[in-house]
Amino acid sequence: MNEDLKKTVTDLAVRARAASLALAVSSTAERNAALLDLADRIDRSEAALLAANARDVQAAQANGLPPYQVDRLTFNEERLAHLSESVRQVASLPDPVGEVLEESRRPNGLYLRKVRVPIGVIGVIFEARPNVTVDCAALCLKSGNASILRGGKEIFETNKALAALISESLASAGLPADAVQLVPTTDRAALEILLRLDSLIHCIIPRGGEGLIRFVAENSTIPVIKHYTGVCFVYVDQAADDAMAEAIVVNAKVQRPGVCNAAEQLLVHQGAADRLLPRLGASLAAKGVRLLCDEASGSILGRAGVKTEPAKPADFTTEFLDLVIAVRVVPSLDDAIAIINRDSSAHSDAIVTTDKAAADRFMAGVDSAAVFWNASTRFNDGFEFGFGAEIGISTDRLHARGPMGLRELCSYKWLVTGTGQVRG
Repeated sequence: MNEDLKKTVTDLAVRARAASLALAVSSTAERNAALLDLADRIDRSEAALLAANARDVQAAQANGLPPYQVDRLTFNEERLAHLSESVRQVASLPDPVGEVLEESRRPNGLYLRKVRVPIGVIGVIFEARPNVTVDCAALCLKSGNASILRGGKEIFETNKALAALISESLASAGLPADAVQLVPTTDRAALEILLRLDSLIHCIIPRGGEGLIRFVAENSTIPVIKHYTGVCFVYVDQAADDAMAEAIVVNAKVQRPGVCNAAEQLLVHQGAADRLLPRLGASLAAKGVRLLCDEASGSILGRAGVKTEPAKPADFTTEFLDLVIAVRVVPSLDDAIAIINRDSSAHSDAIVTTDKAAADRFMAGVDSAAVFWNASTRFNDGFEFGFGAEIGISTDRLHARGPMGLRELCSYKWLVTGTGQVRG
């Protein structure tokens, strides 16, 4: 092992742990001041950030990165404005630290309080998503956690520029500079070292492709919160409103196809297939979406003159992250629920229907982190849920599920007040 690299990464974690203890007793006002300063710096630094990002984009294109991945790492004026607004929204949210979750007084007079506290040091491992750098730093800072950020090599220049702004904002608010640190190398060996520092880092959150997440989960001695893939379904019920079904299906697939909450699978009730599939298929095809169909849906769409391709079995469990969707006709609502529970990744799944009983059954029966009725799966997002941002979307069950905001970045401790009680 490279001893210099081991020392660099370990020292970074030691400093993060010290910073986390200082952050835990910092004031809400101090943390908010750093966040608001950061939002202003992002706005003022637009030109420099776009220039750094352009270097990453050019390198990615030269290295043959697929278009959807290039889109994920690309900043523009609109995305930077959204980024600074998300930081301001995080600053405006109630501070979860110190919230009393439970309280009671025991017969012996002991007063017990269960109080929300920061987790401590959170390591975030991510790929080509530069907004993650700021989203995670902001959420960790607001919730009193120190963070160690390790982004992919595809966005290294952008991340360095953003990390510099974050350091300046921490200094302006009098908070420890080590509260947010960027791993200063893209060497995979640094990640392997980081994942074994369980005495200093308390939680690891990987964000990226299935390969990265499995590598982290299999090599970490630190607890990992994860979602492997976003195999998201939209089920169009026989009682669906036609125009609403079209709008939701197209939005869920097309609005931003390269992200984890985009729809990859379409199920249509056989009672609505002849009526709705030609409309849905034509709208998707007009947006450039390839339709990979089972026999029933392919036959209906073929008669309607919509171009399709026969689906392979593996297509029905695939996260395409592209303008591709797999289509099936299902006999019933119960079949749709069973298919989703078997084939989805328990991330984001939706039903389109005017039948409340069917919707209630679907929402109770589908075992996913977020289940939608008459809304696009694209709303499974921390910003859209009012969290300001998210540090990730968990498909685990312990301790968080779905978009992870401020409360999900906290643990708790018991505060016990006595008047001299001793145990007999």
